[in-house]
Formats: sequence, structure tokens, C-alpha cells
Amino acid sequence: MNPTSNKSDFEDLTTNLKDLAYSYLEKYNPSKQQLKVYLLKKYLTKIKGTKSKKEVTSIIDKIILNLEKNKILNDEMYSDSKARMFLRRGYSLNKINQSLRTKGIDSKFIKQSIDKIKDNEIEPDFVSALKLCKRRRIGPLRPEDNRELFYKKDMGILARGGFSFDLSKRVLELEKTEFNKLIKII
Repeated sequence: MNPTSNKSDFEDLTTNLKDLAYSYLEKYNPSKQQLKVYLLKKYLTKIKGTKSKKEVTSIIDKIILNLEKNKILNDEMYSDSKARMFLRRGYSLNKINQSLRTKGIDSKFIKQSIDKIKDNEIEPDFVSALKLCKRRRIGPLRPEDNRELFYKKDMGILARGGFSFDLSKRVLELEKTEFNKLIKII
């Protein structure tokens, strides 16, 4: 086996993966884990080299480490921005936590982001539940005749949203006028 051709093959793979990483970063704002999975999938589907999975993951880890060192990739900022975006969408703190975990964010960054939300917002889960009710037109926004019929369904929607039983009950028992006043404040 010729060592010089092996070296050029290694350099080609590294440059290909770096180019893929930069093009992905231009389009999206991924976490470290998302970028790692993307590069590994691209290697397995498009490049299809002869390297072992262990060698490829070590190359990918070096690329990601270099991106972190140059402050192009930062999981802490990613966690903060995603947590704020999820809160604006009406996610509960539990659902924000779970969503960030599935994206491969470290638990210390998730805890920091949720603590920042708790410090800045007054009852973030209550506000998010109100936003969810408004978006899905459930609870207080239903006609008075249908509220009792759809109570269980609305409770299920809020439960799947990650809200506690007590909070869901509190939101669903609001009167329409009171709900509209609260929505205007938000």
C-alpha cells in the first residue's frame, strides 16, 4: 500500500467533510450533535469511502472541535436561542427541555437556558398554555355550548404540550373575557 496515496485520500476526505460542514452551517444553525449526524450520514451515503466508522468519526470530531474553537459552533447560544423560540411558540418548560435533549444539547446548557427563562418571565408555563389555547382555538375560545364536550380533548392537548394537570385546569376554566384580557397583555 502506498502511504502517500493514503495521505491524499485522508486529506480529500477531510476537505470534503469541512466543505459539507461549512455549507450546512450557511443554511442552518445546528447543534454539535446535529452537525455530527449530518456529516456522518453524508459520508455514508455520498462519499462512501473505505475508511472505518471510527476513523471518520474522529475526523468529524476534529472538524467540530475546530469550529467550536473558532466560535462558529456554540451549543450554549444554540440552547438559549432555541429555548426562547420554543417559548414564543407556546411550548411548556418540560417540552422545551425534551426538545433540546433530542437535539443533543448538554443538560447543563439546557438547565441554564430554562433558568434564564424562569428569571425573565413571570409564570412562563401559564403564558405558554394561553398561547397554545389561542393557536389551537381550544378552551376559553370554544363556544360556551361546546366547552364541556371538548374538555377532555382540550386537557389532552395541553397534557401533550407538557403542561401539568393543575395548570391545564386553571387555563381551561378561564372565562372568555378574562382570557382575551390576558392575551392582550401577552
